[in-house]
Amino acid sequence: MGDLINYILSHEDAFRRNRLPSLYSDFSIHKDTNPDGYAVNVAAWQKALTNAALAGYVTSGSGQKKDFLSLTTDQNLLHNLEIPEWGRPVALASVFDEAIQKRSMVPQELYKSSAFTLKTSRWRLDPGVLSPWNVMNWSLKRLKGLVVGPGATLGVQTLVLVNNLQETSKRVIDQAASHDCSSLDRIYSKEKFAERFGKVLGQDAELSDNDIDMLLIYLSRDINAIAYDGKTIKFHGGDDTSPITHEDSTIASIKTLISNITEQISRLEQKINELNANAKTSLNNKNRVSALSALKSKKIAEHNLKQRSDTLNQLEEVYSKIEQAADQVEIVRVMQASTSALRSLHAQTGGVETVENVVDNLREEMSKVDEVGTIINEAGPVVDEGEIDDEMEELEKQEVREKEEKEAEETRERLAQLDSQKHAAEEAAHKLAELQKNNVDTGEDSLLAESIGRLSNMSLDDKPITKEKEEKEKQPVPAQ
Repeated sequence: MGDLINYILSHEDAFRRNRLPSLYSDFSIHKDTNPDGYAVNVAAWQKALTNAALAGYVTSGSGQKKDFLSLTTDQNLLHNLEIPEWGRPVALASVFDEAIQKRSMVPQELYKSSAFTLKTSRWRLDPGVLSPWNVMNWSLKRLKGLVVGPGATLGVQTLVLVNNLQETSKRVIDQAASHDCSSLDRIYSKEKFAERFGKVLGQDAELSDNDIDMLLIYLSRDINAIAYDGKTIKFHGGDDTSPITHEDSTIASIKTLISNITEQISRLEQKINELNANAKTSLNNKNRVSALSALKSKKIAEHNLKQRSDTLNQLEEVYSKIEQAADQVEIVRVMQASTSALRSLHAQTGGVETVENVVDNLREEMSKVDEVGTIINEAGPVVDEGEIDDEMEELEKQEVREKEEKEAEETRERLAQLDSQKHAAEEAAHKLAELQKNNVDTGEDSLLAESIGRLSNMSLDDKPITKEKEEKEKQPVPAQ
């Protein structure tokens, strides 16, 4: 099997082994009886061929160079899709017909037509394309070439893959925008455009000449991302959608010439190094004639190198001046636009006198607001400041009286507690005396005596002994 079918089988989920009999059969006969199955098979083939082309697994009609943006429906394609078990796909004609109807694939000759565009809802063909001879010829090709059955052949037809065009164009625009430093950077000759964006899909995926042509048509006509006159390309920037001018063509030519001369200088420098090495080798080999010939060729190459270098310096100086002039034009254009904007805004303000009148009127109205506020404050109730001071003094005296009464109450409570505690101490002392008189040892004499002493020594400043604190003091101190 070929690389194309191997890629499809390994990357497309729709091409599972159990689906291959249906995909390689003539499913076109089921368009009306089984429309869902028909649609699934058509979509699977369209997606597989489109992705395979973008990956670089589809070759042109000659089979020598890959096409990424177009597909040629010939015997080579059928051969690359052949599987030993199932043979060649039979219903590809229906696949391509459905793709053309949905505009996911467009015949290349039709796509190149100046009257055609993807934006319109119907096919738009110029009178030349609609001539009776072209219509008949195209119909015969459809009848003879796209009907693939037993013994039939697939006619040659190149289809432009719209999805691949869209993806490639997006990458080109992004890459161009990333290197857009000035207006001159947006201008290319066709040669430099192909060199600059030829590998936009990858280093190993170089767009063919046919791909470049289709890409330029799509960028200029279908999405209006560039201006293109067949030789010069200019990317649109911002509001600049102007067509190619004589200045643009001249700039593109200078850029191309600078690039070509730079390459020539590089080759001449390499040639001089090689001739110098050959002269040394010949001299070491005692071959004086070869050494003189190499030196003579070296002198000629050095003379050419000097001429090319001088020319390159002149061209680079001219290009630098052109770039400077272009920047100045852009600056002047921006300044003119800014002047117009300022003039419009100034007109909206009405001029300096109008602004002064507005400010004066605003100040007058603000002063009126202050006057109204003053009048409103004067209309409020008059408060006697002396009465407020007397009331404040009375509140302060009342607060002092309440504080003194609170302290007196606390003192009375403490005196009552002291009397009660003194009475308890006297009773405890009397009890202790009775016990000592009767020589009774209760084991609590020391604790009772300590409590009596503490009660006797209490004063108004001491806090009363609570029951919890007394119980805590009775607990033995743990040994250290």
